[in-house]
Amino acid sequence: MTNSSRLYLIRLLFFSILLALPVTSGAQQVPPIAEEVAKAFGLDSFGRVDGIRYTFNLDLPALNLKRSESWEWDPKTQTITYEGKDKDGKPTKITYRRSQLSSQSDLIKTQIDPAFINDQYWLIFPFHVVWDGATVTDEGMRKLPMGKGSAELIRIKYGSGHGYTPGDTWELYVGADKRVEQMVYHRGGSKPPKLVIVTWAGYKKAGPLLFSTEHRGTADGNPVHLTFTDVSVKVAGSDHWMMAQPASE
Repeated sequence: MTNSSRLYLIRLLFFSILLALPVTSGAQQVPPIAEEVAKAFGLDSFGRVDGIRYTFNLDLPALNLKRSESWEWDPKTQTITYEGKDKDGKPTKITYRRSQLSSQSDLIKTQIDPAFINDQYWLIFPFHVVWDGATVTDEGMRKLPMGKGSAELIRIKYGSGHGYTPGDTWELYVGADKRVEQMVYHRGGSKPPKLVIVTWAGYKKAGPLLFSTEHRGTADGNPVHLTFTDVSVKVAGSDHWMMAQPASE
């Protein structure tokens, strides 16, 4: 395996979450705080969204790994456009529909689409908390994993029918404004990273949706920095893309 191929595989395994997007919302009862957080991020307006654009950037110095890839996603038609690099490091642009995934190339099925799921979950994870049917519990006020202070802890645990490995657990530390302040990820299987702890910061709003665009912390003790840039949203009835702007407190 070439070094570029190895790094590409690391990229796909890093922060991998689910392989299927939700088809319905509210599949399982969740605590009120989870609904409140999702609504603070714009859940009630998500049905108006015709398109989301963003660039996912990952910097993991310990592995000498930097990745940057851009996406355009139509949630209603599940049409996805990817701009980035293939496993050999060559620039590429690919458009496909997830409804036709079974007939797509191996590149799309095994590399591009898993990368899309990974990046999209990072962008709108508060929605998936109420969409996915995972086990969600309100653990009350807890000390923040990094720094001082406390926040309300929401724990999300995926069972054997979800994700690459059963038992993946996500912990969201939520402030009084219902925005996520920090997140902890515990992998259920043996593959790295086993433990990820990051901040949720750089809040911006594009159209009716709120996004956290910057995450800093550690992955198995190694520094990690993940950002979203060029975030924009298009709503039904408009051809105008609304660029994300800093969100007021």
